[in-house]
Amino acid sequence: VPGEAVEYHSIQLIRDEFLMNVQKFASNIQRTMQQLEGEIKLEMPTISVEGEVSDLAADPETVDILEQCVINWLNQISIAVEGQLKKTPQGKGPLAEIEFWRERNATLSALHEQTKLPIVRKVLDVIKESDSMLVANLQPVFTELFKLHTEASDNVRFLSTVERYFKNITHGSGFHVVLDTIPAMMSALRMVWIISRHYNKDERMIPLMERIAWEIAERVCRVVNLRTLFKENRASAQNKTLDARNTLKLWKKAYFDTRAKIEASGREARWEFDRKRLFERTDYMATICQDLSDILQVLEEFYNIFGPELKAVTGDPKRIDDVLCRVDGLVTPMENLTFDPFSIKSSQFWKYVMDEFKIEVLVIEKEAKHFIDESFKTLRSAEAAFDMLLKFKHIRSREAVNRQMMMKFNDILAQYCKEIDIINKIFVQNLENPPLCKNHPPVAGAIYWERSLFFRIKHTILRFQEVQEILDSDQGQEVKQKYLEVGKTMKEYEDRKYEQWMEATEQVLPALMKKSLLTKSSTAAEEPLTLERGAVFAINFSPALREIINETKYLEQLGFTVPELARNVALQEDKFLRYTDGIQRMLDHYHTLIGTLNEAESVLLNDHSQELLRVFRSGYKRLNWNSLGIGDYITGCKQAIGKFESLVHQIHKNADDISSRLTLIEAINLFKYPAAKSEEELPGVKEFFEHIERERARDVDHMVRWYLAIGPLLTKVEGLVVHTNTGKAPRLASYYEYWEKKIYEVLTKLVLKNLQSFNSLILGNVPLFQTETILTAPEIILHPNTNEIDKMCFHCVRNCVEITKHFVRWMNGSCIECPPQKGEEEEVVLINFYNDISLNPQIIEQAVMIPQNVHRILINLMKYLQKWKRYRPLWKLDKAIVMEKFAAKKPPCVAYDEKLQFYSNIAYEVMRHPLIKDEHCIRLQLGHLANTVQENAKSWVISLGKLLNESAKEELYNLHEEMEVLNRCV
Repeated sequence: VPGEAVEYHSIQLIRDEFLMNVQKFASNIQRTMQQLEGEIKLEMPTISVEGEVSDLAADPETVDILEQCVINWLNQISIAVEGQLKKTPQGKGPLAEIEFWRERNATLSALHEQTKLPIVRKVLDVIKESDSMLVANLQPVFTELFKLHTEASDNVRFLSTVERYFKNITHGSGFHVVLDTIPAMMSALRMVWIISRHYNKDERMIPLMERIAWEIAERVCRVVNLRTLFKENRASAQNKTLDARNTLKLWKKAYFDTRAKIEASGREARWEFDRKRLFERTDYMATICQDLSDILQVLEEFYNIFGPELKAVTGDPKRIDDVLCRVDGLVTPMENLTFDPFSIKSSQFWKYVMDEFKIEVLVIEKEAKHFIDESFKTLRSAEAAFDMLLKFKHIRSREAVNRQMMMKFNDILAQYCKEIDIINKIFVQNLENPPLCKNHPPVAGAIYWERSLFFRIKHTILRFQEVQEILDSDQGQEVKQKYLEVGKTMKEYEDRKYEQWMEATEQVLPALMKKSLLTKSSTAAEEPLTLERGAVFAINFSPALREIINETKYLEQLGFTVPELARNVALQEDKFLRYTDGIQRMLDHYHTLIGTLNEAESVLLNDHSQELLRVFRSGYKRLNWNSLGIGDYITGCKQAIGKFESLVHQIHKNADDISSRLTLIEAINLFKYPAAKSEEELPGVKEFFEHIERERARDVDHMVRWYLAIGPLLTKVEGLVVHTNTGKAPRLASYYEYWEKKIYEVLTKLVLKNLQSFNSLILGNVPLFQTETILTAPEIILHPNTNEIDKMCFHCVRNCVEITKHFVRWMNGSCIECPPQKGEEEEVVLINFYNDISLNPQIIEQAVMIPQNVHRILINLMKYLQKWKRYRPLWKLDKAIVMEKFAAKKPPCVAYDEKLQFYSNIAYEVMRHPLIKDEHCIRLQLGHLANTVQENAKSWVISLGKLLNESAKEELYNLHEEMEVLNRCV
């Protein structure tokens, strides 16, 4: 059907167009993916192209397929070229330019290399052979690709030669790297301009130069940050701003230097680039950097002026600090800018800030000049002020302030006159008693003091001579005259002191050298000391001689001539120091050793002390400071002292042994009482005192053994001192007496201390022993009774004193015990310490007091027992008689009940009383007494019970008989 055929054909056309569009869309997606992946790949034909070109060109179907493939290639290449032509460098710096050409070169190079593939060349040959209409379109596309690829390749090659310079400008470690790089970079750019086929035109070179200028400017902006610049070290900040300015200026200078070389060569195209585009921003930034450098220089100049030197000279540090605070405030506006100072658009704002800065600088300068005028009227030191002015002549500071300071030399001269007057006043006031340095002798010290004063004014005037015009003025001449007058007075003082010393030294020194080495004490106050503890010696090296030696040394150092004898003595100073030091140490050793002896030991060692004094004698009789045997004398004295010291140490060792035994004796406790058996049970009275006696007997044995060991120790001392061992050497008589007295004192302390301690225990609140309370009708008594307790206590105290009978006295003038003596009626008498110690009033008092205290305690206990006497009827009345009388009265049951209740209550009540009573050292046990009373009360209850039982039985029997009688009657 014709209509149907037309409709079918239309459908076919729509389908083919749809498929072509889908394929085109797929090709576009593929190209986009290739571009995203970084490489564009030409689509190769899907059919085989093997065979001859003519055969393939003769096949229409093959040609159609290949034409479609070439169309795709042309589309791919055109799109790639268009994309590259639309791209621009990503960044404003020169490195972005290189990266741009590298990327274009990489893309176009990939396409260009693919067009050289054999399969591509063969497809193109087939298309040409078939006279296809595409041949006319091929040449322009491939020519454009080749041209652009060649351009990108050349640009990458030439720009790579300057890439290192661009990197230095962008990433170099500091401005010094940039400064070194710019000239070399310009030379490299000149070579690119000459050789390159593309960067030899203004259109390409000017943008590249613009990028370099932009990079340099941005680097300066990053480094020179005004918010932190003024907080950095001033020298570092100054260098930074100067380097930035020089970098910006070098950029322009290097450009014009290279331009001049190009023009001079005459063979190369000239650089006629737009200077505004290249240098407008960098020139402006260079002026800003110069302003910042000027600001830092102003700060440095102010700090140079108001430094430590001006503080020291003026003496007004607070005001200087205030000025420096204003100086610091100069940069505050720069640190808080609200605009970019390196932007040309903000030039008017920056100009306003700089104008304000200059005005404030002028204000500070004016205040500084005013302050300097005031300060130099009240200078603290002329020399310091002079040094400061000289310094300002050679350092950079504010010119106006510097001029002001250079006019202050007259003020310095006036201050120097005041200083001369002050020095002269000090000299006159201390003329007779000058202040001396440590270790300086009087004369040399006075001269040294005078010269130090003179040097203070001389040093300053010598400094003034560095600026001769100061002293040539009228005021300078007056100052010089005053200086000479004061100097003359001081020189006369110095000469007078020296002459007086020379005269005195020549008179005194020979006599001082003839003095003996030692002096021996001989005053009345020291006589007892000499007799009892040994002689007292002192070194006889006169302080005057020591002073002459010091004067000689210091005067020679000051340039004076000294007497020959004084000089010789001074040269021997080290020897005299050794001698005096040796003698002083020897004497200190001797006096220390003698000081360790007590009176008894001094008498004991009297002969040895005299022998030692004989060794000392030549030191205060024969030898003087001119003698040659002083060293040998010191050695001999040291040896004698060492021998004597050895003897003293051995005697002290034996004395320590004796003292240790006496200490052991004195520490003995003569009242070692037994410990409590339990918290409630204590030892009985007899057990308590017997335990004390046993322990005492054991301790007395130990004490006697310690006492008996003293005699042999004294005999040992006898062997050391007189080389005998008799125990009765006459030389040791006082020594024996000394120790016997010590023994007497120890035994007295022992007995007295023990009695006092025991008395404290007796009166203490801790019970030591207990006593029982028993009922012995009709009385309540203690067991043991009070008399026995008193007697045991008395014997214990008496035995404490009588332990001294075991310590036998020594025979007169010896350490041998006295043998037993016969007394009256052939009685054997032992001479011991008891007779003396027992008469000691304190011991007698304590010995009497202890039994009395015990007796009072017992009396108090007996008083306590009186309350138990109210129970006496229980055991005092005859129970049988009382019961018989009670029964005879035929009492009713109520009467029996009352009686039973009464005695039962007593039995209960007595056990509720405290069964222990503590009275100081004695515990009273009442348990036995309470049990006895309770038993008595219970016996009365039993007796009453029996009586009641018998009475009741009798009544019952009588009742029973009456009932029986009545029963019979009924």
